[in-house]
Amino acid sequence: YLDILDVDMMSRPDEINKTQHHTMLFNSNYLVVRRGQEFQVKINFSRPYKPAEDKFAVEFTIGSSPHYSKGTYIPVFPTKERKSPWEGRITNTSDNSVTMGITPAANCIVGKYHLYVAVVTPFGIRRTRRDNSRDLYILFNPWVAADAVFLDDEEERQECVMTEMGIIYHGAFDDIAERNWNYGQFNYGVLDACLYIMDRSEMPITNRGDPVKVTRKASAMLNSHDDEGVLVGNWSGDYTYGVAPTSWTGSTDILLSYASSKMPVCYAQCWVYAAIFNTFLRCLGIPSRVVTNYYSAHDNDGNLKTDIILEENGRIDRGRTRDSIWNYHCWNECYMSRPDLPTGFGGWQVVDATPQETSDGMYRCGPASVQAIKHGQICFPFDAAFVFAEVNSDVVFYSRSKDGTMEPVKVNRTHVGRMILTKAAGDVTRRDITDQYKFPEGSKEERTVLEKAEEYGCKQEKSNPPMADVDLVLPTLEISVGDDFDLNLEFINRSDQRRIVDTYISGTVVYYTGVTGYEFLFRNPTVTIGPNKSVKELVVVESKNYMKHLVEQANLHFIATGKVKETGQIVTAMKVVTLRTPKLTIVVSEGGKVNEEMMATVEFTNPFTFSLEGVYIRMEGPGIMQPKSKYYR
Repeated sequence: YLDILDVDMMSRPDEINKTQHHTMLFNSNYLVVRRGQEFQVKINFSRPYKPAEDKFAVEFTIGSSPHYSKGTYIPVFPTKERKSPWEGRITNTSDNSVTMGITPAANCIVGKYHLYVAVVTPFGIRRTRRDNSRDLYILFNPWVAADAVFLDDEEERQECVMTEMGIIYHGAFDDIAERNWNYGQFNYGVLDACLYIMDRSEMPITNRGDPVKVTRKASAMLNSHDDEGVLVGNWSGDYTYGVAPTSWTGSTDILLSYASSKMPVCYAQCWVYAAIFNTFLRCLGIPSRVVTNYYSAHDNDGNLKTDIILEENGRIDRGRTRDSIWNYHCWNECYMSRPDLPTGFGGWQVVDATPQETSDGMYRCGPASVQAIKHGQICFPFDAAFVFAEVNSDVVFYSRSKDGTMEPVKVNRTHVGRMILTKAAGDVTRRDITDQYKFPEGSKEERTVLEKAEEYGCKQEKSNPPMADVDLVLPTLEISVGDDFDLNLEFINRSDQRRIVDTYISGTVVYYTGVTGYEFLFRNPTVTIGPNKSVKELVVVESKNYMKHLVEQANLHFIATGKVKETGQIVTAMKVVTLRTPKLTIVVSEGGKVNEEMMATVEFTNPFTFSLEGVYIRMEGPGIMQPKSKYYR
């Protein structure tokens, strides 16, 4: 009878399977393939195979208790007579070996399978023993039209699935900063770590072929808020018991540390969540990219307003102002069809792992269709209304009188969601994708969308307080940490009468989430402006006042509010100044040769008049150097 001697998984990076399935970059000895596409396995028998009399099957199992009806046990037959959920055919026979081509279903479960070969003998069925070398991974396949994550654009696929280095944008809308990140989705151990995240979430194995369910579950699992997930968020400025969010340079460390210690990793802020999520998605084969929204509203009560409350004299009431506007916020977009929504809402979906608000009782957000957000269809699952508010809120200034009544005195409809950026495909430049989230400000389409969103219960500020006839302008400044600088406020009187403005100027140190820290500047000049004239009010800001209180990603936030004596109207202006930090330079030794050691020197010049203590440097080179760090006391 026919007996099995050996099974060759053909899993070397240069062999046909990994090259055809775009998995040759995975640092793994196991076979890694994508669903909906044929891969080859070579079986060596004890004698030549005779199709007429020999019967054998290649069997795949996944999970702890495989079952045919659940799709976790799949037998594949070499002949058409016996039906199987996955297609099988013999592609080659020579001497005693048979090469079998197997095509996993395009909607099969994604994860780690085990392969057995079974043969019918006169004494019953003989099956190969369990052997770890016959494990294989089956991933999502954006190259195949039948897969839910199919993306019909080779340049985008190369960027959003295959690229390991990325740029994450931060800073301020008028002063964009870049952070390079090593996603490292093909590094050793990362694929296992991503599958461990799904195991840890106790996600039913049968749901793991559906990208909507996988991304929703992952958005909850990447924060540790309610499920011992991957990352602990920390916006306090005190990172004694972990790594500061600004120190991370890549995803590999975080994922491997979570998989080995089985404990949440400290610490993260929004771009770290987005970067780890991006690694998770790209690793499993779901096209994804990190997106930054400048001036992102975090709306506490789900109305389309961010409320800033002023006292009667025009000074901001920090105690009662609850909503915050983040200077920027990073989330992810992943690409998939949405069979659960009406036609036309597939494509890019927003998912966000940063714990801001709960969704169905857990801290998670998405997937929400970008198309639905643009067209105001915010009732579609999941969490479209929350993302809609992040990019479309109005900033409403209220004046609160002594008896507690509030009256809107100014509405700024263009401040929030000012610009949405992602890295351009195949290039190191940025790409503005604001138009995918919203119609141009002030266009009639934009008004229609906001009206539609209101039908679904998003309340908007209806009142239109009259515009004041005095304009207040704050300058755009480029300042380095430790500089003294002048802040020039310009008041422009557009009326034919003299105007007197009681002004409050407040400067605070602010976290990028819009949460204010220490107030280092407060002035209340009274400014007189002649008819149709402009006046400049100079405020000198000394570094000694703000340096002691700076938090990481040093931002200064200036807000000027004033009340015009003659008319009682309120004028306001806000400006975030991102302080430039000194640059690091990296010099690599000359004449780099393959297989020879090289030196990389990091240089940094201290620009201050005092010495720096507790300096932490962290560096990695994707594919050439593991992350290394050094601490200077």
